[in-house]
Amino acid sequence: MDWITGIQRSLDYTEAHLTEKIDYEAVAKQAFSSAFHFQRMFSMLCGFSLGDYIRMRRLTLAAEDLLRTDHKIIDIALKYGYDTPESFSRAFQRFHGISPTEARRGGTIKSFFRLSVKLILSGGSTMDYRIEKKDAFQIICKKKQVTKPQGDTAAADIHVFWDECTKDGTIENICKYGRFDKLNGVLGICFSSDMADSAFPYGIGAEYNGTPLQGEALTILEIPAYTYAVFQCKGPMPEAFKTTYQRIVTEFFPQSNYEYGNGVELEVYPSDKVDDPNYTCEIWIAVKEKK
Repeated sequence: MDWITGIQRSLDYTEAHLTEKIDYEAVAKQAFSSAFHFQRMFSMLCGFSLGDYIRMRRLTLAAEDLLRTDHKIIDIALKYGYDTPESFSRAFQRFHGISPTEARRGGTIKSFFRLSVKLILSGGSTMDYRIEKKDAFQIICKKKQVTKPQGDTAAADIHVFWDECTKDGTIENICKYGRFDKLNGVLGICFSSDMADSAFPYGIGAEYNGTPLQGEALTILEIPAYTYAVFQCKGPMPEAFKTTYQRIVTEFFPQSNYEYGNGVELEVYPSDKVDDPNYTCEIWIAVKEKK
């Protein structure tokens, strides 16, 4: 199945189940993707999360029901996933700017139209990458659960985590146990295979050099063997990271022979000079060939 067909199938599935509890895993399966990667891709492409899309579509349809039917407000609220008239009214007011009662009386409402995928001729630009097979290896890291990706790829939580680890000496400790002859920098590790409903584990670490730990609150983990697509990211962070990752999602994956491998993603930072306009780092994404 091609990428465009898969996305459209996911959108059609979402629309068909707007009056039910929507399983994000089921949505992603329509595009033969994991929930983690589908939500990240969706946010990158649209600028808003899948959850926001579902919410805005439900409130649009709820307003139409208020205008076209004489159903009770509580029944419409329940139909579109709200447990109480109060929670429905608050959400309705935020989106439409008026209450459900005012909408029923003919007030002006908003419409958020359903998405559809259209084929647009694009390309004509280059994106450098390499494919690299890496055997299993050990890392030493500190892990934290961060909120699942929205439009900013969970950047807020991750930025705070890096700041904390810099100030409390964690990164300095990690470097004592790291080796930097292969992966030439400190790592940001996204354990995307362990995505949960609301969060995923993110680690800051390095490839482990085997030195016994001396009481530090760090974890040693093994990263399985994967094939990676490796991309160079140039410019000050985090803007350069966001721009590069958006191109990976919107250009590389739709047009290449690879798809997410549902393993890990590695950010390789060679120094802490992330404000330098000439800063260069790498993004490693576990991939597999499309069937």
